[in-house]
Amino acid sequence: METRPADDAGLVDVKALPPGFDVLLADGTTAHLRAITPHDEPAVKALYSRLSHETIVLRYFGPHPQLSSKEIEELTHPDGVDVVVLIAEVHDMIVAVAQYYREPGRDDAEVAFLVDDSYQGHGIGTILLEHLAGEARRHGIRQFAADTLTENHKMLHVLGEAGFVRQYQRDAEVMRVVLDIESTPEARAAADARDRTAVIRSIGRLLEPRTIAVIGAGRQKGTIGHELLRNLLAGGFEGPVYPVNPSASSVASVPCWPGVGSIPGEVDLAVIAVPEPAVAQAIADCGAKGVSSLVVITAGFAERGAQGVVTQHALASLAHSHGMRLVGPNCFGVINTNPAVSMNATFAPETPLFGQAGFASQSGGLGIAILGEATARDLGLSSFVSMGNKADVSGNDLLQWWEQDDATQVILLYLESFGNPRKFSRIARQVGRSKPIVALKSGRTQAGTRAASSHTAALASSDQAVDALFHQTGVVRVETIEELFDVGEILAHQPVPHGRRVTIVGNAGGPGVLAADACISHGLEVPELSTELQAVLSDLLPPGASVRNPIDLAASATAEGYARALAALLGTDEIDSIIVIFTPPLVTRADDVAHAVVEALDAADGDGRNKSVVASFLGAGAVRPILHGASRPVPCFAYPENAARALAHAATYGEWRARPLGVIPDLENTKPNDARRLIAASCPSGSGWLTGADAQGVLAAYGIGVVPTTLVHDVGAAAAAVQRLGRPVALKAWGPEIVHKSELGGVRLAVDGPDAVRTAFTEMRAALGDAMEGAVIQPMIRGGVETIVGFVQNAEFGPQVIFGLGGTAVELLGDVVTRLAPLTDLDARDMVLGLRATPLLLGYRGSEPVDIDALVDVVLRLGRLAEDLPEIAEVDCNPLIATSTGAVVVDARMRVSADAVARADDVRHLR
Repeated sequence: METRPADDAGLVDVKALPPGFDVLLADGTTAHLRAITPHDEPAVKALYSRLSHETIVLRYFGPHPQLSSKEIEELTHPDGVDVVVLIAEVHDMIVAVAQYYREPGRDDAEVAFLVDDSYQGHGIGTILLEHLAGEARRHGIRQFAADTLTENHKMLHVLGEAGFVRQYQRDAEVMRVVLDIESTPEARAAADARDRTAVIRSIGRLLEPRTIAVIGAGRQKGTIGHELLRNLLAGGFEGPVYPVNPSASSVASVPCWPGVGSIPGEVDLAVIAVPEPAVAQAIADCGAKGVSSLVVITAGFAERGAQGVVTQHALASLAHSHGMRLVGPNCFGVINTNPAVSMNATFAPETPLFGQAGFASQSGGLGIAILGEATARDLGLSSFVSMGNKADVSGNDLLQWWEQDDATQVILLYLESFGNPRKFSRIARQVGRSKPIVALKSGRTQAGTRAASSHTAALASSDQAVDALFHQTGVVRVETIEELFDVGEILAHQPVPHGRRVTIVGNAGGPGVLAADACISHGLEVPELSTELQAVLSDLLPPGASVRNPIDLAASATAEGYARALAALLGTDEIDSIIVIFTPPLVTRADDVAHAVVEALDAADGDGRNKSVVASFLGAGAVRPILHGASRPVPCFAYPENAARALAHAATYGEWRARPLGVIPDLENTKPNDARRLIAASCPSGSGWLTGADAQGVLAAYGIGVVPTTLVHDVGAAAAAVQRLGRPVALKAWGPEIVHKSELGGVRLAVDGPDAVRTAFTEMRAALGDAMEGAVIQPMIRGGVETIVGFVQNAEFGPQVIFGLGGTAVELLGDVVTRLAPLTDLDARDMVLGLRATPLLLGYRGSEPVDIDALVDVVLRLGRLAEDLPEIAEVDCNPLIATSTGAVVVDARMRVSADAVARADDVRHLR
């Protein structure tokens, strides 16, 4: 089995075809794909013997009673390059075969498929086509061609719906379909749509079971299996629950079964809480029974080290071989609060309320605390999944389920790792357009960070990659569990703010000032209200009330005063959100004010119902149930600063959702093959640094402007080069071991004339010794703004692109923006305009504005280069000088690595 970390379903590297893939079929079950071997001959013959006459005729264009010895030999002995044969297995039985064949040297191939009648319509042919195309692309094949009878509607559907560009040629009763198998956005979108359908069906079988078995249900109270069973029974699960324990006749007064196989009827979900050595047998028994889904509570797997990882992968593979999805291991269960299901398959002491938040936690222990916090806040959950070690089911699966789940309006995540960030990016971008995602990602810091080899590498940390991922996908990143719930409450119960304008209403000046300061510090606006609105408020409120914003109703404020102020504010278009603050005085009861807030909110109409309203009742937390009784429950915070921070997160999400998605543009004049040839010629070992003209040549192959560069190896050649240019030059030391030239005294600027360059060259060589193997000479560029652009290949997240203020102080200033490739046009523009020093680019104190579009173009092109050429581990273009007429790279370094992270090809894969 392929052994990369098993976290998320999605892309897999097909640099070399591994022994097998577990895949998800259209009906939500699983299958195993792998290359055929000579040992599969009996199984292939068995498959053929099961085929109907109709299927054989459609495949072979006529009767074909049996496969000949030659056909069997060719099928089971492909060369793996010009002939590739893949098989699909379900329950360890071959149920489909797919192959391509090409004439040596050609870039097109013939394809053919054979699928067991019982598995036709399950999406096996389509996913085999995806994997076959991925392997073909690796071997330089650009087109597939398939001849099929016009009456073979199933195969024509498979070929037509794959998302590849296609051509049809009809000759009598035969249709020839030609597919351009390039991995295009359209092909990726089609594969993602199929994946979404399959994932939703598979998670539906997990979260909406009709019957549940608890394997390992003990009779002793306080044990995990016993408490699981009791929670299922106490929660009112709508279907039968079967305790499984060979040593008991009953558990919790429910008849017990010795094994899952002895249970009468079907079992949809099995919760496994047995000792670690017994887990594999329990999974095998469930597979034999035909169980649909598994939740493995048992710990002792990947969290214990390398051997545990191997064992855990084997468990997931065992489950998949029987068509089952698996949650865990090392988790504490799943919950679906929908009254039609009422499933609490956990051993948590509390059952959450039915509500609008979908919650996934990677930490079991923290998950139990999270459920308790949700209950304390009266925040209802639609469903909850403790993902544990994520051997199979992951956050990517759950996001797609919650997107289509009408009961879920906000998604909360606690994550410790990503298995497939690139797939998370695609899914979250789509889900976030309709349902907000709030995430707490642990592991912000990393002790012992390696010494960076370039400015870009020093500026691009893994946590910055997480920030970039969340920023680009609209995910709200929070720092604490408290903040997770603060933001979740607002987004679950209140409208998403349309802007950042906030009005603060309270009965004490101090808390109002604190709230205003907190709003401003978190990027919100506290605008002074118009004179017209101030006049309206003055007429409604008692003398002495301050109505500019914050609105101070004074300590004598009554509940009626709050109601009047809120009614006026809800009816204006000058603000987007309201923070209501109440400090308990002696004359007014907190309950009365809370009721007034609810009545004002429920009475609002029109635009008033689109405003976000939150509250902070200092020292009066008991009013939370009253505020939650509104038609739109009002989140209540202990302190106004918390309310401001959470509201700012909600406003940021609203801005992201309101903006266009952006597009990945087609870039003219990109020549990846030319770049590859330059790399191969300049770095024959496959690893090393490219600098000077070599690095600039690679950039130029992607249409990135560079300053003319001459590499010289001695003082005479340097003088001659300056003589030819006839203008002041920059002289820079060159050598494979020279990284930061300025720090070593290896840069001289505005060197004018042959004599000056002789002196400078000689001095640098004396200072740098043998490390200086030559020098680079470039004409001086006058004016402009020095910026930096670069990327590093992050093993987990893919290309991490940075843009910032450049020059020798780039790391000291740290004014950079990070995004993950692939970049949209909006991503690149946000990077260029997202610096603290952006005014320098737009024309600061009379300076000439630079060409922003040119900078955006360079960022996009470098992002594309990072995607196309994973063998380039990092790139540093510093400085990239921007002027009013364009942008050119003056200095560039590239590190080529034979061990670089290969880009994942577009084939769906469970682990």
